[in-house]
Amino acid sequence: MAEWDASLDHIIPSSVLPPFWAKFLVGFASLVCFARSYDGDFVFDDSEAIVNNKDLRAETPLGDLWHHDFWGSRLSSNTSHKSYRPLTVLTFRMNHYLSGGFHPASFHAVNIALHGGVSVLLVDVFSVLFGGLQYTSKGRRLHLAPRSALLAALLFAVHPVHTECVAGVVGRADLLGALFFLLSFLGYCKAFRETNKDRTHSTFWVLLSILLGAVAMLCKEQGITVLGLNAVFDILVIGKLNVLEVVQKVLRKDRSSESPGMLRTGGLLFRMTLLALGGAGVLYVRWKIMGTGPPAFTEVDNPASFADSMLVRAINYNYYYSLNAWLLLCPWWLCFDWSMGCIPLIKSVGDWRVIALAALWFCLIGLICQALCSEDSHKRRILTLGLGFLIIPFLPASNLFFRVGFVVAERVLYLPSAGYCMLLTFGLAVLSKHTKRKKLIAALILGILFLNTLRCVVRSGEWRNEDQLFRSALSVCPLNAKVHYNVGKNLADKGNQTAAIRYYREAVRLNPKYVHAMNNLGNILKERNELQEAEELLSLAVQIQPDFAAAWMNLGIVQNSLKRFQAAEQSYRTAIKHRRKYPDCYYNLGRLYADLNRHVDALNAWRNATVLKPEHSLAWNNMIILLDNTGNLAQAEAVGREALELIPNDHSLMFSLANVLGKSQKYKESEALFLRAIKAHPNTASYHGNLAVLYHRWGHLDLAKKHYEISLRLDPTASGTRENYGLLRRKLEQMQKKNV
Repeated sequence: MAEWDASLDHIIPSSVLPPFWAKFLVGFASLVCFARSYDGDFVFDDSEAIVNNKDLRAETPLGDLWHHDFWGSRLSSNTSHKSYRPLTVLTFRMNHYLSGGFHPASFHAVNIALHGGVSVLLVDVFSVLFGGLQYTSKGRRLHLAPRSALLAALLFAVHPVHTECVAGVVGRADLLGALFFLLSFLGYCKAFRETNKDRTHSTFWVLLSILLGAVAMLCKEQGITVLGLNAVFDILVIGKLNVLEVVQKVLRKDRSSESPGMLRTGGLLFRMTLLALGGAGVLYVRWKIMGTGPPAFTEVDNPASFADSMLVRAINYNYYYSLNAWLLLCPWWLCFDWSMGCIPLIKSVGDWRVIALAALWFCLIGLICQALCSEDSHKRRILTLGLGFLIIPFLPASNLFFRVGFVVAERVLYLPSAGYCMLLTFGLAVLSKHTKRKKLIAALILGILFLNTLRCVVRSGEWRNEDQLFRSALSVCPLNAKVHYNVGKNLADKGNQTAAIRYYREAVRLNPKYVHAMNNLGNILKERNELQEAEELLSLAVQIQPDFAAAWMNLGIVQNSLKRFQAAEQSYRTAIKHRRKYPDCYYNLGRLYADLNRHVDALNAWRNATVLKPEHSLAWNNMIILLDNTGNLAQAEAVGREALELIPNDHSLMFSLANVLGKSQKYKESEALFLRAIKAHPNTASYHGNLAVLYHRWGHLDLAKKHYEISLRLDPTASGTRENYGLLRRKLEQMQKKNV
């Protein structure tokens, strides 16, 4: 490799070749690319994996992390995603604790630092892959390909396909998995630091490498594939196996007693046994922890895997591989989600997209032939290791061993891209060696680095908030129903219901079975009082997915508004059957019973809501108000005090309890609660109006007059307040006349 590495000397100055400066340059480049995402929001999957994940909160026992998936669900649940990444979740929890809450900047800072660390580690990894593993007499590793290692690490640091992993906080799983993957590989290399002519090794470092591989898997599933890469490295670099020579001997049926050098001792066999047993043991333990087998995905997640024809499945899987290769080669069309019709199925060999498959395999077969048949041992080693680094970490996402829950996912290319960068660097070095136009090659390399850096900066900006992220996907995947759904959801959250309806309708048009889009569209139509269409959409949603609890609850709300009380009660009950711990549904069921004057049933439903969710303010308030209206003042007071103990700063509860205390002639305590509620929300007219009524009853007429006037200033249309104010004024006038 020395002469190929030297061919890059006109591109990479010798001043940056010392390891410290090389690593500094790589780390700085990675920071420049993704620093723009530092102050971004939590976006897309961050909401479920971080903001709504109870495993990040202090009240959740740390032990629960080892029994829950990445999203906080129990692994034993049939609905679990089975993504077991407890160490990644632990870092999220530490982030939450150290930053004092869900402050996105601290989470993003850790991701940017991790990417920088991975990029810096790759300088050492590429040095080994390109230059081989040689040590000085003092045990220091020789850097035999510093230019190639630096260029490959730079290409990795600025690759735009990494933006999802770095700018999206949930991408930390890939970053941590890659970090321990590389540490495992470098640890395996250290096993041969004191290698002598007999090829001895350190068993300690081999075992430590296996342990680091297990740690990598606890961060992201593909981390375990490092054991396969270590095995390939051992066979090719340490054992110096010539695959072509072995194949030729087999074909010639050469039974000569001379064995390949690597087989002359039992060292390699022992290490392969350790790697195999370690990998099998780790996978067995993980399978036992998963409990109920692999996760269940739907057709919209990975349509090719549900195709009846094996040929159709094979063609589409290979097309997905070609798309992944294209993202590595030309990372300009990037999307946060590639599912739901974004990539239509190839259903026959007559589809023009089959050309992409042919191009992919033409390139791969060409590289494999060079890796096996080249007379240059360095070239064989570099191409084989580059292909190994490209392919081995990608295998868990390939659909070859089990069905995965996506079509294309940029995040799974984080580690494989290192293999691509290695192959690209080698190609550029070879090209530079065989051409006299050195400046043209230098311009090409600098252009790639500059354009990729620019794309990273732009893409990082798109990941700063959901509005930019979702809209950026419309031009890349216009057929993706989930893209339209997310744009609509973002607009609805901002209050732009008209625009949201348009995007939700398009999502349903693109995917007529998209129940979540139907549910959200039905909700908006319900709020706009378009109840008939809302009922049709929600009924269709529960027909398509009978266990969709949220849609059943929303259907019940619509039916309640249409005065179809029996159907509404049945819908609420069905929702609770499918989701037993559903406080909001119990709350709405209580409202239905209150409308039907079934007061005991209403109180029981609201009590269930508060048991499941003690901070459910609306349920507490409705209990207090119903008990107050039915004359059960003592019980209303008890419920109000219980609620305020659980939610001491809820001004609406203070207001409701203050009303009850006022009717019970506990004026002083009632006044204190009214004043606390007003301090929290000074511009709420009813708070001032009811405090004025309290003062009116209490005989503090001047204070009553003051708060009546404030209330009417805030809400001049309040007829009850105006009537009470009129009574007070007449009373004050009468008192004034008596005094005269």
